[in-house]
Amino acid sequence: MEKNRSLPRRRFLQAGMLAAGSGVLVLSCGSKIQQTPAGGKSVKRPNILWISCEDISPRLGCYGDKVARTPVLDKMASEGIRFSNFFTAAPVCAPNRSAIITGMYQTSIGTHHMRTSHKAEGLPTPYSAVPPHYVKTFTEYMRAAGYFCTNNVKTDYQFETPITAWDECSRTAHWRNRPDKDQPFFCVINFTTTHESQNWPDPEVTDPATVPVEPYYPDTPIVRNKIARLYDNIAKLDSQVGKVLEQLNEDGLAEDTIVFFWSDHGDGLPRKKRWIYDSGTHVPLIVRWPQTIRPGSVNHDLISSIDLGPTVLSLASIEIPRHMQGRAFLGLQKKAAREYVFSARDRFDNSYDMVRSVRDKKYRYVRNFYPEKPYIIWVPYRNRSGIMQEILRLQAEGELDGAQNLWIADNRPAEELYDCDADPHNINNLAYDSKYKAVLERLSRVLDEWREKSGDMGDISELEMVNRWYPGGIQPQTHRVMFIPNAPSNRGATAVESFVRLQSPAMIKLHCPTQGASIAYTLESGEEPYWLLYTGPLSTSPGEITIRARAIRYGYKESEEAALTVVCE
Repeated sequence: MEKNRSLPRRRFLQAGMLAAGSGVLVLSCGSKIQQTPAGGKSVKRPNILWISCEDISPRLGCYGDKVARTPVLDKMASEGIRFSNFFTAAPVCAPNRSAIITGMYQTSIGTHHMRTSHKAEGLPTPYSAVPPHYVKTFTEYMRAAGYFCTNNVKTDYQFETPITAWDECSRTAHWRNRPDKDQPFFCVINFTTTHESQNWPDPEVTDPATVPVEPYYPDTPIVRNKIARLYDNIAKLDSQVGKVLEQLNEDGLAEDTIVFFWSDHGDGLPRKKRWIYDSGTHVPLIVRWPQTIRPGSVNHDLISSIDLGPTVLSLASIEIPRHMQGRAFLGLQKKAAREYVFSARDRFDNSYDMVRSVRDKKYRYVRNFYPEKPYIIWVPYRNRSGIMQEILRLQAEGELDGAQNLWIADNRPAEELYDCDADPHNINNLAYDSKYKAVLERLSRVLDEWREKSGDMGDISELEMVNRWYPGGIQPQTHRVMFIPNAPSNRGATAVESFVRLQSPAMIKLHCPTQGASIAYTLESGEEPYWLLYTGPLSTSPGEITIRARAIRYGYKESEEAALTVVCE
């Protein structure tokens, strides 16, 4: 699928753009087309910047970590709000990022297996997940409201990135590329500095003797080295964040931009990343908002990663679609605080699993649907890490003891319950302690209700799920866009193809009969045009113009390109 790449300014000037609130798209090719933005009203909207990173738990100075060297993020927290109870919907990137971009639980839209593009013998992969037809990336709603939306650069949504999702999606995507500097932007910059793979070398600065070692790890030089390397990487990340914030200052945008910093899941270390305990799902979230009433404040509400998208829509004064399961925690559409957050774990690489968890402010309940399986199912990539190699070595030599033995057990309890205040590492299972029977039953019931209400697709096999989407193993394709005029000679009675001559005033509606399809269009020629999001009829004035269009139903093949040359007299 063709993506929106980093485009030179001249392209935007050729194609024009939908100015926020103006509804006018002016072209340099002899015609004018007008498109009314969704909602129809002009609204002053803030710029919004996401700085996301990979694979870190709250190992920041502002979260009380004594080893961390994070002056930039600590300052950002002092100027904004630090959230102490932010949890991810999945403990690994692709399922969680699909949840973030749609505002939907990955288990509700079929994006819960890690990952859909993984190719391995015996799996029904690769495939592009097919969410319900009404599910969109929340950035489509942003673009429709006039935002310039950029992503640099990770997607990993479990479905092919739609052409309609971003104005720019590339390694050079940036708010500075918007053609009209008065246009509000939503910009995502993702840093990979702290990814799991970057922890494999030895540390450069952090003294291994100073780092904390969790009780489920053996306290050996190798383990300390890899934890120290993570601290080094976080320090580098902090510096990178500082450079982005400085760019905001250089552009005079700091006072007009809401900045989010978050991680996609817990530390890229064994029993953290990929695991459903706090160690894998509790992550940092900082929001610097020029309108923060109490800078440096701490918010203790429970927040899920699926709440990020709806919150951005709320801050941008864009109505949150009712189908979204996430809820806004800031802005005019802010909802009441959550009582519970939910997380899910399913297939990783070649190995199937199914674990569900619910957490309130004190307790975490975990349900293992495969209690007969070992905790450490086979994940070859994870096994390459130095800490995992050390754990496996000591297991083979019989040198592990106490809490170190818990995670390498050959089977699991069907249920787990942890007091996260008294036991932040989630190692003392209270599920079979009669004193906690009421807590266990309450959280078990809440999990059942959530699974039923959210339509947990873990109840069907991945093969069955993919066969439903791809009948006969063939991926469906989105239908070609149809062009429907509204002119004196044709008031939408028939579609036109290739060429049409119309009397002014005239409008052209773009239509795709595939249920749930989104449409992108361009007025440029060439192999790499800039694709605009279609949100309403295009009005023409005298002259000649060629409209090119593509449609995409998420998870389907993109449609063949359709083109119509319009001569308006």
